[in-house]
Amino acid sequence: MKAVTWQGNRTMSVEEVPDAAIIDPTDAVIRVTSTGLCGSDLHLYEPLGAFMTPGDVVGHEPMGVVQEVGSQVRDLRVGDRVVVPFNISCGSCWMCTRGLHSQCETTQNRDQGTGASLLGYSSLYGAVPGGQAELLRVQFADFLPIKVPEGPSDDRFVFLSDVIPTAWQAVRYADVPAGGTLLVMGAGPIGDMVARIALLDGNRVIVADRVPERLARVRAMGAETIDIDAVDDLGAEVRDRTAGRGADSVIDAVGMEAHGNPVLEKAIKMVGLLPDALAKPLMLSVGFDRVAALHASIECVRRGGTVSISGVYGGATEPMPMMQMFDKQIQLRMGQANVRRWSDDIMPLLLDDSDPLGTETFATHRLPLADAPAAYASFRDKADGMIKVVFEP
Repeated sequence: MKAVTWQGNRTMSVEEVPDAAIIDPTDAVIRVTSTGLCGSDLHLYEPLGAFMTPGDVVGHEPMGVVQEVGSQVRDLRVGDRVVVPFNISCGSCWMCTRGLHSQCETTQNRDQGTGASLLGYSSLYGAVPGGQAELLRVQFADFLPIKVPEGPSDDRFVFLSDVIPTAWQAVRYADVPAGGTLLVMGAGPIGDMVARIALLDGNRVIVADRVPERLARVRAMGAETIDIDAVDDLGAEVRDRTAGRGADSVIDAVGMEAHGNPVLEKAIKMVGLLPDALAKPLMLSVGFDRVAALHASIECVRRGGTVSISGVYGGATEPMPMMQMFDKQIQLRMGQANVRRWSDDIMPLLLDDSDPLGTETFATHRLPLADAPAAYASFRDKADGMIKVVFEP
């Protein structure tokens, strides 16, 4: 089968790899019909290269049609149309039964000190072959995959794998009070979807970014916008718009965005030249993250407000403004999305003929799998109006 593989920092390649196959009797194999390119994939593109092996199959936003099921699979049938969540969860362990599927104890990576395994996301999260491929092995086939009906296009459902649940959880964790204001840091795919969900909830939404196309897109949905490059002080601008208090809740939808910061890019490149045995502990313990968005979130939230973090962060030594956080009495919530915790809540919106989240027009680019290497570079550079890419294997 053909699949997108990591071959080195900033080097993706579409290669022939062994077909996905059933390993455990509870597995299924799907023929992938659509699979997304996520901002988190850019972390594999370079910052997390020390945890990758040449030939690793990437991607964690797939949907498709069941091609084969294991001998112990009871509820899934060949021909079923399914979306596969990015975090691999069993559905029956202590964590899963409490809605913490991203911490699944069955697939938890205790040797790495990390949570549940993720599709296509490095040795930190299980080194599981990913979904930017023609075929995909799906574990826990009677729980993990989400059945969707025939009829609507893949665009209606594919974002249930990651984008929508991640944004949904971020909004729920933000706990915006009735009549309150939500500030969204970043108008990439997650920030964009956060704005749509929060607007649907009836909140006032302000989105801050520096990419004109992204700001125009969320503005067209009804959000207020702030061009970060056009204001001298983002915190002051937000307070000016909120009676001097700041936003009731802030969602950081940026996370570990090392690209675009020349100092951090140089540091990451230097670490990338080290042997993996030296590079890995540095990437885990040294604060390579560009945390400007997180610090700005703390600055912009009102006293007693909530900061919800959906952007991925790594490293451990970047200082946090603890005095400011304590003095402002803010609340922090964060974490990988627990996809199966939210999927039943989200599904009615996806089945609504009016498409209230605008999923069918959410992707800006639909490309063949062969175009993946170029798409990674364009997405990283925010070129060609690229906000959300879906590949068609």
